[in-house]
Amino acid sequence: MVSIDYSLGILQYIPFFYVIWSDDLLSASEISVVANTIDQDASLDPNEKEQLLFWLNRENPPTDDEIKTWKQTIATSGVKLIESDTYPLTSLSQRLANLQSNGFGFNDHLKHIEINLGIQPNHYNHLFELDLVHEKTSDQYDANVLDKLLKGPHVLVVDEFRNFLDQPIFTWDIRRNKGEFRTKVLEQVQVLAKKGYGAMAYPPEYGGTGNMPAYAAIFEHLMFVEGSLAVKFGVQFGLFGGSIQKLGTKRHHDQYLSDAGKTNLLGCFAMTETGHGSNVRGIKTTATYDASTDSIIVHTPGKNDNKEYIGNALHSKMATVFAQLIVNGKNEGVHAVLVPLRNEKHELLEGITIEDNGYKLGLNGVDNGKIWFNTVSVPRENLLDKYGEIKPDGTYFSSIKNPSKRFFTMLGTLVGGRICVARGALGGAKMSLAIAVKYALNRRQFNDSIKVQEDLIMDYPTHQLRLTPRVASAYVYHVTLEEMMKRYSDESQPDKREVETQVAGLKSVITWFANETIQECREACGGKGYLLENRIADLKGDVDIFTTFEGDNTVLLQLAAKGVLSDFKAEFNSAGFASVLKLLQTQLSDTLTTINPLYSNKVDAEHLYNPKFHKHAFNYRTRRLTYTLAMRIRNYIKKGVPSYQAFLKVQTHLLALGKAYSVELAYSIFTEFCAGVSDEEYKSLLEKVGALYALHQIYSDARWYLEQGYIGGTKSKAIRQRVERLSTELRPHIEVLVDGFGIPEHCLTAPIAK
Repeated sequence: MVSIDYSLGILQYIPFFYVIWSDDLLSASEISVVANTIDQDASLDPNEKEQLLFWLNRENPPTDDEIKTWKQTIATSGVKLIESDTYPLTSLSQRLANLQSNGFGFNDHLKHIEINLGIQPNHYNHLFELDLVHEKTSDQYDANVLDKLLKGPHVLVVDEFRNFLDQPIFTWDIRRNKGEFRTKVLEQVQVLAKKGYGAMAYPPEYGGTGNMPAYAAIFEHLMFVEGSLAVKFGVQFGLFGGSIQKLGTKRHHDQYLSDAGKTNLLGCFAMTETGHGSNVRGIKTTATYDASTDSIIVHTPGKNDNKEYIGNALHSKMATVFAQLIVNGKNEGVHAVLVPLRNEKHELLEGITIEDNGYKLGLNGVDNGKIWFNTVSVPRENLLDKYGEIKPDGTYFSSIKNPSKRFFTMLGTLVGGRICVARGALGGAKMSLAIAVKYALNRRQFNDSIKVQEDLIMDYPTHQLRLTPRVASAYVYHVTLEEMMKRYSDESQPDKREVETQVAGLKSVITWFANETIQECREACGGKGYLLENRIADLKGDVDIFTTFEGDNTVLLQLAAKGVLSDFKAEFNSAGFASVLKLLQTQLSDTLTTINPLYSNKVDAEHLYNPKFHKHAFNYRTRRLTYTLAMRIRNYIKKGVPSYQAFLKVQTHLLALGKAYSVELAYSIFTEFCAGVSDEEYKSLLEKVGALYALHQIYSDARWYLEQGYIGGTKSKAIRQRVERLSTELRPHIEVLVDGFGIPEHCLTAPIAK
């Protein structure tokens, strides 16, 4: 042990003073933080406080010799800097002080400085290189506890399903022969159906348990096995079977639902058309009632009016076809009709033309195709008539008289599919994050000393910033989607319009997040991430399309934004806007009272980590965007611009509102979830995860907040430092967090994840 000339009180501060002066970290506000902390530290006597405060004088800084003495004191002490400690510098100071007084406790004042100055490992790694200890992870938390929290009420179902997936047929492999790939995926779907997993969301009398939330949970797990399997599973049981369940009546359920759940009847969901994309209301396929034969004639009127990108098109025997229903010469709007495609020998029926879509960027285990109908006749009973029926006398009847409301009610029943799409995309992001993090905890690269082992890439602050906020986001979005499926499945709330608005925005935000995350993980793994064997490349191709199907994201975000506006007034006109704007202006003025220079530049850790600040920031953004959007639309309409054209002029504004609304919703749901966690230690960890998500989102939109004067430059900088600080604080627990996703070991087959 080296002889130390400093008193115990001063000694514990030496590592901090060495770091902040050698790297010149101190600004005027940061000097104030350190000075106030020293003044409040009861462990220091007056002489020690005087000496430490003397060293804080920027006009008369410590001499180079003094700084070298500090370094010598640390370097020859034999203590080690353990980077996986939650507060590495404070822990080092504690060990240093213990050399002089055994049993010296953890000094919360030092921790306060470390937090508030945003000191990062890259500020001091090079200073303590000889004694730096890299550790992969801490054992403070148990991944099984996190996994159980995320599984929620589905513990038994999910655990059983994970065990069921541990069999050879579900082993991931590189498959590039399209035909063999599709055959394998079909076999996997049939195995799942035999066990009853396909019918899980159906009522018990049709082989299910009526548990849609549990169905969504197992759906996500299929992404861990193979993206094509998840999508084909979703098409067969969620879209085809789900359309029969949600849009049909008991006779349809009795005739088709059990067979669909068992894969005795393979089907597809034919909504999208080549020439009409996301415009479901404008599709051209017709379903014309023929009273003379009491049948419905399904027809594709033009070359580009065919059904496009239909999953299960080559394997199915029946399709749920969405078409304009024409009864007695009147177009009653879009309805769904069951149309047989093939006979028992799997031969196409008369009037049916199907073509393979061919190779795609990903999901080549799914048999997507195009379908044309040439005056195909089906019985009147094949109309899925829960919301609109053709009576035996040939007349049309619907209990929902308003055609627009009827259309959106029908589509609203299929919102569960959007939740599952978002859940599947999130599963791909989780898998990529788990692989990238585990690789980063094993891969070493660079060091400025030949005497020590190369650094783990997970220990680089840049790497932490690439991955850790995304891990936090995955937790927030998981909890959010669980809650949304719970709300969607609540039969006591039959009006799903609010849920539809919420899901439209969340599906967009989460699937975009997933694609960006998978790309970041690919790059974070370097060349290894580009190899097919390591799964990320396949996930990148498979998840890419999730931004498009079940609703194009750009269209859905506009739908979400319009839903926000519609909460105040369903139809937009100058008179209606008056009440809307008055309400919004009142809400906004309440929020604006806190936007003053003191608030906009408040940078202390207690404030920046406080959920009240995060919620305030998100709510302000949503309200401000809603108010200004409503004002713009109102002004256009007052000038005589038609509503449709007015909305076209504010499309980018709609997108901004849709995103802001979705982020606020996700964070609100996650904070409610955290409040319900009984274990204080895990609640604290999850609150830190939530804080990282919130601050990362605010900083990502810092330009907007700065433009509005909500935050100043000082606060923006402080938020950036907090994101870096939190990413570092979570570094010791990063493997536990990705293990908390609950990805089964037998699914995590990427060699670089081992």
